[in-house]
Amino acid sequence: MSELPEGLAAFTSRAGWGEAQVAPLPGDASFRRYFRLTQASGETAMLMHAPPPHEDPAPFLHVAHWLNAGGMRAPAILAEDAGAGWVLTEDFGNDRMRDWLDVNPADERAAYEAAVDALAALHRLPPGPFSPYDMAVYQREAALLTEWWCPAQGLDVDAGSYTAAWDEVLAPVLSRQNPGVTVLRDYHAENIMLLGSKASAPQGLIDFQDALVGHPAYDLVSLLQDARRDVDVHLETAMLLHYAQAAGGADDDFLADYATLGAQRNAKIVGIFTRLNARDGKPRYLAMIPRVWAALERDLAHPALAPVAEWFDANIPEELRAANGAFPA
Repeated sequence: MSELPEGLAAFTSRAGWGEAQVAPLPGDASFRRYFRLTQASGETAMLMHAPPPHEDPAPFLHVAHWLNAGGMRAPAILAEDAGAGWVLTEDFGNDRMRDWLDVNPADERAAYEAAVDALAALHRLPPGPFSPYDMAVYQREAALLTEWWCPAQGLDVDAGSYTAAWDEVLAPVLSRQNPGVTVLRDYHAENIMLLGSKASAPQGLIDFQDALVGHPAYDLVSLLQDARRDVDVHLETAMLLHYAQAAGGADDDFLADYATLGAQRNAKIVGIFTRLNARDGKPRYLAMIPRVWAALERDLAHPALAPVAEWFDANIPEELRAANGAFPA
């Protein structure tokens, strides 16, 4: 028990779980830790420790309460002490969508249809009480490519014209995202839990604490242009059609916005994965960059991305693009 955080026993005791067995779970976050609690009866729960000042569970709790009040399937909150960084939640089990599909590839289409249906249900709700996904946020994220990936590749690029190109292509997206929908921002196969056919909803949502109010295409991009899992372009096309049917249609403007937000998100992820290696000593993310870059190139081919595509033509050498942004081995 010596490796367990101080205060764990007191919090679990107050929550009625003081006699439960505590099993630490692996994680990639710097300060946030997770534990599975198991009662003698076999009942389980998940314990999150997000200690201040490095972490703050309040945004997670805020979004979780809102999602559950709207009928979405976030984990139920069993006990909380945000000031001390403790949250006890319902246990969604071990069946992450990505891991499940690794073992059950025949279920891929059904799993993605359910994930798209969950997004359509979320988008039918009024937008949540969250900050807007505005131009400043879009630009700050897109700039991660020029701030991290370009220097790491030894490139001296025109950052000013990069920003100007994004201003031009994102302006119509912003004009079409009002009043907006709740955007979970990291909705992909590693953050979707499969709860089984007996559950009230088959898709459990996690990792949503950064939710904003933005465009309905954003989480679709996150799901269908997954940085961590290959999604066939034919499945991507089929799921866009499935969303259009579930949400009441998606016209040419929507598809243009999907491509624009795909390019924006993929540029951001290339920058983040480079930063995770350079700043945080996590080189495993570099191997994912080619998958993300390939999706970025597909997005740049859409006419709506012409100004950004022209910037890439002028600033990124062809050999790097041919290598899908990969770093030398």
